[in-house]
Amino acid sequence: MTITVAVDAMGGDIGLKVTVPASIQFLKDHPHASLILVGDSDAIAAELSLHETVPGNRVQIRHAAQVVDMDEAPQLALKNKKDSSMRVAINLVKEGKAQAAVSAGNTGALMATARFVLKTIPGIDRPAIAKLLPTVKGTTCMLDLGANVDCSPEQLLQFGIMGSELVSCVNHCSNPTVGLLNIGSEDIKGNDNVKRAATLLKESELNFYGNVEGNDVYHGTVDVVVCDGFTGNVALKSAEGLAHMIAFFLREEFTRSWWTRLCALAALPVLKHFRSRMDTRRYNGASLIGLRGIVVKSHGGTDALGFRYALEQACVEAASDVIGHIAERVERQILNLKHPEAEAN
Repeated sequence: MTITVAVDAMGGDIGLKVTVPASIQFLKDHPHASLILVGDSDAIAAELSLHETVPGNRVQIRHAAQVVDMDEAPQLALKNKKDSSMRVAINLVKEGKAQAAVSAGNTGALMATARFVLKTIPGIDRPAIAKLLPTVKGTTCMLDLGANVDCSPEQLLQFGIMGSELVSCVNHCSNPTVGLLNIGSEDIKGNDNVKRAATLLKESELNFYGNVEGNDVYHGTVDVVVCDGFTGNVALKSAEGLAHMIAFFLREEFTRSWWTRLCALAALPVLKHFRSRMDTRRYNGASLIGLRGIVVKSHGGTDALGFRYALEQACVEAASDVIGHIAERVERQILNLKHPEAEAN
């Protein structure tokens, strides 16, 4: 099956100089995929001409006259930028001309536009931002990472369902464990929302592990970590800051003297492998999950390698029918509970 991904070619801090090279490399690595590059058609064609090996039969260009600025207010972008590369790419998903859309543009505008155009899956109140994070055991999916600052217990249950299905499809994990991020593992810990969410998760069909703490995220204690967007965003940014600090300290120590520089040379193979394992570009691509279409958000400042991984994330989600699996699970577990007579009929 051919997967077609619509690419917001103009989005991000760098735009075409990242999105086009990443797209070409992605197509080389995925012979059964195709892309629709959305944006200024002349600028896209000019950038493509700089590359010798472009699989032209699998690349289309769709013109869009506008670009959403990285600091633009989401509501203004939604109202005034109806012909933006971001909006047109999402429209292609709605129209069925693409199975997924990827953008490195303004996160707030992307979420607002995607929610307006695609709507949410029946039974899902709000879409969430979900991301696979590296752990000592592999990866774990964490959501929400910033889309919803305040969440009800019912919405946290919905996040658990969506995260479980995402991991099941993408990582081929048959029964993912789900943990609820809390300030302690005991049932008595947390605020009322979290306690009620824990009860709902425990009563659900999910493989609920229980409460997990911040250190459990990167230990890989569970396959899915559920939290509200405020907590998730703070946890993610704190981890990113810690990673940068560790890298800074390593460089500082290994360049402190001629002796430490010599030690660095001897340790170079280990350092290269360590850097590869910690490379955030390999985990670039956050899913705007809960929509009636696949939308993946790339980091705005990533390079071509990072953007390629975001394209791969979108392709894998489309190929594994994540939306269909979430919709089926939500209907079975949430909608039928609200309307038991429908199940009886």
